[in-house]
Amino acid sequence: MIVGLGNIGSRYDETRHNTGFMVVDQLALDYHLGAFTHLKQEAVAVSGVINGEKVMLVKPTTFMNDSGRAVGPLVDYYNLDLKDLVVVNDDLDMPVGKVRLKTHGASGGHNGLKSIISALGTKNFNRVKLGIDHPQHGTVVSHVLGKFTKEERPKFDDAVEQAEHALEDWINGEDFAKLMNDYN
Repeated sequence: MIVGLGNIGSRYDETRHNTGFMVVDQLALDYHLGAFTHLKQEAVAVSGVINGEKVMLVKPTTFMNDSGRAVGPLVDYYNLDLKDLVVVNDDLDMPVGKVRLKTHGASGGHNGLKSIISALGTKNFNRVKLGIDHPQHGTVVSHVLGKFTKEERPKFDDAVEQAEHALEDWINGEDFAKLMNDYN
């Protein structure tokens, strides 16, 4: 299960905070998995096979700060081993274009991750983080809910591609800790 974090609604499309949504959307598009459909667990998802492995791509339909309301019940419903979960999210502490993989850790102030940690009762789950940088002007809220600039967008698109490659390697059976060495 690959969970992309973001906010539902066209007003948030292509915003920095929807980085996770953009990565899972790109995977679904590249592998022709079809349209996302609504689940009972406050999420939309699409399932399919990527390189011989059954994969579910998920986007919570809660707002970012309540992502755990979707992820926790999905993990329980599918009796998912946490080694088979990856959460994709934005990260203010990294520059645009930077990708970092982690197997565990605190939320780093990310409210979506805080919610998931609370719902799962653990900090031990895989993550793919894409940098969105700190705001140069204005508030953090306006920055994360803003769109990438013309200068940032090519760097961000490269990061989405790199994140997608890392996820493909994980789907192909690569150990996530090894991937951290390869991609970080």
